[in-house]
Amino acid sequence: MTAAIAARELRSLFLSPLAWVILAVVVFILAYAFLVQVQVFTEIQPRLAGLPSAPGVTEIVAAPLFEFAAMILLLVAPLLTHRAIAAERRAGTLVLLQSAPVSSTQIVLGKYLGLLAFFALLALLIAAMPASLALGTVPDWRHLGACVLTLILLLSAFVAMGVLISSAVEEPIAAAMITFGALLLLKIVDWSTEVATETRTGALMRYLSMSRHYEPLLAGRFASSDILYFVILTLVSLALAIWRLDADRLHG
Repeated sequence: MTAAIAARELRSLFLSPLAWVILAVVVFILAYAFLVQVQVFTEIQPRLAGLPSAPGVTEIVAAPLFEFAAMILLLVAPLLTHRAIAAERRAGTLVLLQSAPVSSTQIVLGKYLGLLAFFALLALLIAAMPASLALGTVPDWRHLGACVLTLILLLSAFVAMGVLISSAVEEPIAAAMITFGALLLLKIVDWSTEVATETRTGALMRYLSMSRHYEPLLAGRFASSDILYFVILTLVSLALAIWRLDADRLHG
């Protein structure tokens, strides 16, 4: 049943003009950013040739591309996840879905996996851009793979938080705005001056910041704490969404 719900969610996305417009706009913007980075690499390549430990094409072109992609997708994720459950509740179809022999866990996971499949496709389209550099040079495939894995971890957290907020809010537009605010807050939470201090508050803000976990992974510096951050954020968001739907059933 989870697979059926995921397939239905993915199909509804591809039947929506909004999803196609977002897909086209995001790919166009990131393709332009990719070409700009390629031009930058071409201009500085003669100077890099004389350096003993010069950064490669993957570090100069791919890593900034994926960092920019994270910023763009932070704006895009709320636009695609806000309807996951909120629209079902508003249309009255959530009651029908909950009355069927399907658990809240299957509903949430189905919605999540369907949305994640769409974003995974988008991540592969983004990865194809730096991978095309293999036609003229030799990219660092391990670093590129780390960038793709990092982006998927980030997107999994984006989607899970979007599903959670969509499950808790009745209005889809409100769900989109709250999701965007929550994701943006996690990105800028370490901007406070207290972060530099050696206090519990500063340490908490540093840990909650997405950027402090995303950027090291993007640079190829894998740490279990950074990976666990995204895994925990995803699992907690999904667990809370399941609890929210179970509460709906409990109250009729």
